[in-house]
Amino acid sequence: MANALPAQAFSKDQCVAGLRAAVGIIEKWAASSEQACRILRISRSTHTRAKQRDPDWSVALDADQMQRISFVLNIHAALRLVFDNPDNVYGFPAMANHNEFFNGRSPLEIMSQGDMVSLYETFRRIDVLRGAQW
Repeated sequence: MANALPAQAFSKDQCVAGLRAAVGIIEKWAASSEQACRILRISRSTHTRAKQRDPDWSVALDADQMQRISFVLNIHAALRLVFDNPDNVYGFPAMANHNEFFNGRSPLEIMSQGDMVSLYETFRRIDVLRGAQW
């Protein structure tokens, strides 16, 4: 019988730093609190606390939540490589996109469906803009 692999543990400092960075980016994308909570799979109270910047606050996140944070950070990095203008870097996720995957919806609408597949596929399509090879 095979042993299950242990879940990767993240320190509370890593969780706080990652969550605050992701929340800040998503806020600059003009997402609602509800959208941010769905994208990151966090509660409204955790979202509010992350925005408050209390130095004594800590949070423990699971691997799924940390992966979601990673996707947000990587989408942001890809957009910064593609666009020079901050208005485009932060505005692109809220813009209607008419390619086949988005079908007139914005990347933000797709990501805020809340499932990991939508977040991953959005990342993949944005990452391609910078010339990423799959």
